[in-house]
Amino acid sequence: MFYKANKEDYRQVLAGIRLKTLVYGDKTLFAEFRMESGSNLPSHSHLHEQTGYLVAGRLRLTIGRQTFEVEKGDSWCIPGNTDHSADILEDSVAIEVFSPVREDYLP
Repeated sequence: MFYKANKEDYRQVLAGIRLKTLVYGDKTLFAEFRMESGSNLPSHSHLHEQTGYLVAGRLRLTIGRQTFEVEKGDSWCIPGNTDHSADILEDSVAIEVFSPVREDYLP
């Protein structure tokens, strides 16, 4: 699968948080998140392992019982079935890989 970059195809997943699935295969899904300052990703978990990289911005990420101040260039890996949440401190862009594929994120 090949994805040609464009500024369209984002969908609102929560207030202030938009998602675009870029590419996916049989075992992984690659997505981009655009998050507005002041928005919040409430605590949740899912069976998918989630590996991410902050392209721009700043956020506070809680994984399990640990909280991290995340800045541009930082990355993370969240094991499946682990509670996690985020407070968006500045307008931010993150890219993340999910395994297995998140069917709810398929276009």
